[in-house]
Amino acid sequence: MDWNILWLGLAWVAIVLYSLALVLILVFSSTQAMLAWNYNQSQKNPSQSPQWDFNQGDSYPMVSVQLPIFNELYVIERLLKAVTALDYPQSKLEIQVLDDSVDESVALTAQLVKEYQKQGFDIEHIRRAERKGFKAGALKEGLAHAKGEYIAIFDADFLPPKNWLLRTVPYFKEENIGVVQSRWGHLNKNHSLLTKIQAFALDAHFTLEQTGRNSQGHFINFNGTAGIWRKECIVDAGNWEGDTLTEDLDLSFRAQLKEWKFKYVEQLETPAELPITMSAIRTQQFRWNKGGAENFQKMIRRVWSNPKISVATKFHASMHLLSSSMFLSVLTVAVLSVPMLYIKAQWDIFSGYFHLSSLFIISTLFFLISYWQMYRQRYQGGWRGFANYLSQFAVFYTVAMGLSMHNSLAILEGHRGKKSAFVRTPKFNLISLNDSWKNNKYLAQNLSINILWETVLALYFLFGIYSAFTVGIEGDLGLLAFHSMLFVGFSYVVVQSIRGRH
Repeated sequence: MDWNILWLGLAWVAIVLYSLALVLILVFSSTQAMLAWNYNQSQKNPSQSPQWDFNQGDSYPMVSVQLPIFNELYVIERLLKAVTALDYPQSKLEIQVLDDSVDESVALTAQLVKEYQKQGFDIEHIRRAERKGFKAGALKEGLAHAKGEYIAIFDADFLPPKNWLLRTVPYFKEENIGVVQSRWGHLNKNHSLLTKIQAFALDAHFTLEQTGRNSQGHFINFNGTAGIWRKECIVDAGNWEGDTLTEDLDLSFRAQLKEWKFKYVEQLETPAELPITMSAIRTQQFRWNKGGAENFQKMIRRVWSNPKISVATKFHASMHLLSSSMFLSVLTVAVLSVPMLYIKAQWDIFSGYFHLSSLFIISTLFFLISYWQMYRQRYQGGWRGFANYLSQFAVFYTVAMGLSMHNSLAILEGHRGKKSAFVRTPKFNLISLNDSWKNNKYLAQNLSINILWETVLALYFLFGIYSAFTVGIEGDLGLLAFHSMLFVGFSYVVVQSIRGRH
């Protein structure tokens, strides 16, 4: 066997995969830049949607509020307090507590519901014999008995402001509006570095992506909570289905394929609790990323075969469905970047291909510029704001890389069609950094085997840093910053995962 030919062949395979992943990341980052442009344009020309005016004689429609919960011992009381405080005629408001819990929270919820019933609220504690279909199944069960023309949904960790219904229901004056979605806020954004990173990422989605797509008539998604549906839209789109882990994205696309329109209200903030431990973030990220891949497999053919959708909307819908899969491209680039150093040093014939590495720099710049639009809108503008933004972006980017393996495994499961249970994200009801989460009964106590592989990857990228100074004759510092971020990102994820146990 000619080992030189074998190694040369492997080098070509690595370069092709590396280049393909870089191009995919560039396409996605370019799409983010397009959405940032759309967002800026939308701020100059805000839409003037017709709305009902309840103060001028328009009648209040019947609304059912659905609260899908599962083992929410720590947050159920504050959730019910917030929902029963909604400013809306009591005779036009129904509250469904869709409780699939299997612990002592069931008794607490039952007691609270009885207390609110005594106060005159139309509130029902709905229990299913079998948790079939998980959250989607609970919502579908509740819908079958819902009295309302409109269905508002709040997860257990969300606290809608009192005027929430008065600021969303009026948009249904347009008969083709199927969903009104509000922007997520953050109750505990400043709790820790972890919560700040999550807030940064979510704000980018709710500022750039939702507004950027919605302003141009492209598909957006109901975010699973803090939104309100027209009941007719849910039924027309085929009702809730539990065959993916992101039932919200699934129903959103099916509804828009049926030509229902969605309205995103950026100005209306609905605060919620961010996960405060890495194990909780892992649970949430796994569900979101796997569900995104599952929906790509389920929806992509329906999107491209629909003759009523523009090519631009089809493209953005595809990028939307593939957004979670970008982690797989990032991991591919990361893992192959170390051998790239040695291939470059070994074979001069490949030197030209290494200019492709600049695509990652361009992609990073696209992300940097795009997310700045969000940051200056949500947080702080000017030079001082930009300086603060750069540090936050660097931290976010580094930790996102550190989660790439965990998320890639979820994505691969989703594309392969491997089924798994809907695992809820544990809630804490903690605001202050001094509050303790150690006694939270819902936290996973066992470490994932993936942490071992993430440790291996951290050491692998440490070797990449070492290689920058030793490869070839004089070393190659071209990927030093990249490998340093990867080493820090994976190390941080591992350390926080270990610290996040009981």
